Amino acid sequence: MAPDIAANRLSPDVLARNFADAHPPLGDRQAVIEAERCYACYDAPCIEACPTGIDIPGFIRKIATGNLAGSARTILESNILGGSCARVCPTEILCEQACVRNTLDQKPLSIGALQRHATDWQMRQGRQPFVRAAATGRRIAVVGAGPAGLACAHRLALHGNDVTVFDARPRAGGLNEYGIAAYKLPDDFAQREIDFLIAIGGITIETGRALGRDFTLASLGATYDAIFLGIGLAGVRALGIEGEQLGGVLNAVDFIETLRASSGKDDVPVGRRVVVIGGGNTAVDAAVQARRLGAEEVTLVYRRGVAQMSATDVEREWAQTNGVSIRCRAAPARFHGVDGAVTAITFVQDTPDHDRGEFTLAADMVLKAVGQLFPPDPLDGALAVEDGRIRVDAHGRTSRAGVYAGGDCTKGEDLTVAAVRDGRDAAETIHADLASATGI
Repeated sequence: MAPDIAANRLSPDVLARNFADAHPPLGDRQAVIEAERCYACYDAPCIEACPTGIDIPGFIRKIATGNLAGSARTILESNILGGSCARVCPTEILCEQACVRNTLDQKPLSIGALQRHATDWQMRQGRQPFVRAAATGRRIAVVGAGPAGLACAHRLALHGNDVTVFDARPRAGGLNEYGIAAYKLPDDFAQREIDFLIAIGGITIETGRALGRDFTLASLGATYDAIFLGIGLAGVRALGIEGEQLGGVLNAVDFIETLRASSGKDDVPVGRRVVVIGGGNTAVDAAVQARRLGAEEVTLVYRRGVAQMSATDVEREWAQTNGVSIRCRAAPARFHGVDGAVTAITFVQDTPDHDRGEFTLAADMVLKAVGQLFPPDPLDGALAVEDGRIRVDAHGRTSRAGVYAGGDCTKGEDLTVAAVRDGRDAAETIHADLASATGI
């Protein structure tokens, strides 16, 4: 390992503060005051802006009247992972952007914080507000224990089906467990939410089981009545430039996964000078966490302009508030290294006037966040793939009878809340298809 990559750069107390909950929850009185700001709009645009279609004015009105049980149920009926979505969703470009208070030059309602307030209350009760239907006798396999797979499993179980969820990783949770910044979902929240979800009954989770290695679609089809695939995007794009294999050049998703797995963060190595390549939320999460681990200089470099960055304005401001420098319109050209370790990276700068030039940034760690890919190998050509992802119809059906899919492995918005919607809606289709086929 290069001498300028090291763990334990900061004291345990500082690390604990840096990776504590970035956005503390609302207090009871705060929540009521904020809820009372809601206009309770008819045909509320915030509902349309929510991929899972939560009745937002309805759940907020219940908070204002002290009915937290009713509020939580309203949320969870549409989005069983409402707790994590309240923390990680870009509400600033979804429901909160649609809030009519914006048209009055006022601050929109803090919808995400209010959703968290209600769902956290429900989780503290140690139960969920749903009762499982009578057993149907049907068995469904869900491959992938991320947001799409978990949402699908819960809705199927709610209808009385028995569900087995398989995941290749040691822990369930998918993106929420392995891919989100530690300060967004601290205190093992992803696992606590899974415990809450599977309390409905009828759901078994088997980890360390991978499609293509431990089972195939054919073997699952011989045992289960239907299959849902929520396998995400496991592949990582390569830059394909000189020096990419040097030590210290890492995938940002691997860096974030290492952070998520560490309890104290003092065993996670970070460079003194870190360069992050990319313009999405993963790039921002990697950059901010590198800074909070003790990196002295962190620069995020994106190949297009600010307007084209997929990271939201709030995320970019968060990065800059945390001491991350952002440079745009620069594409990586080549890495430089000494003794097998990266020491710098050269970029080609392209201005709006198309004047091109080069600049070089010193770096002992480079984190690549240039997108993920769907790996087709586990499917072995068994399903139709379109634009690099599994092709599905409007109801989540794939090209193979009895096999459904949703989430990041299919084409759509790469958002946690969209994955939840896909899993929930596919579950309704699966249940209806099986009931129609059996007459039960």
